[in-house]
Amino acid sequence: MTPAPGERLGIFGGTFDPPHVGHLVAAINVRHALALDRVLLIVANVPWQKVGSRPLSSAADRLAMVQAAVEGIDGLEASATEIDRGGASYTIDTVDELLAADPSRRLFVIVGRDAAAGMPTWERADELRERATLVVVDRPGSDPELPAGWTFHHVEVPRLEISSTELRDRVATGRPLDYLVPAGTIACLTARRLYREPCP
Repeated sequence: MTPAPGERLGIFGGTFDPPHVGHLVAAINVRHALALDRVLLIVANVPWQKVGSRPLSSAADRLAMVQAAVEGIDGLEASATEIDRGGASYTIDTVDELLAADPSRRLFVIVGRDAAAGMPTWERADELRERATLVVVDRPGSDPELPAGWTFHHVEVPRLEISSTELRDRVATGRPLDYLVPAGTIACLTARRLYREPCP
């Protein structure tokens, strides 16, 4: 599919280890609320904020799980942009790459409330603020705060307390993932024999 000029494109980056229904609910609701043409779920190659905190599944495994998660969902796509680029994954580099491919695009970077509060610590944060619109997803009734100088859209999504750490532990201990993780992703992580060991 060739995007039309002026495409409104959502960027939803993450480790996705594993992707779960909370990720999909956020992406679908943002796409609807802001009339986005597409939302890319961009799998981090080396997520700089999590390096050293725990063992990570390979980028290839995480991409395969996201591809399975979004299959058949209109307007959501898995992206290997950061994996293909290699090295540490910084959102500003992805923004620059997407704008270089089509300067007419309008980019919307989708983050949760906790990530939004830490935006000034992100790589080249001032440039990111200038080149993309920030979208903060949070539970209904919340009033997220951002550091001074940032403008953003706030999109309310249903509160779903789903932890990727708990999901990995459920696999290791033989408990079901049904209705927490998309069925295609469950099949993918089972076939790849992921998360068989208890979380450290």
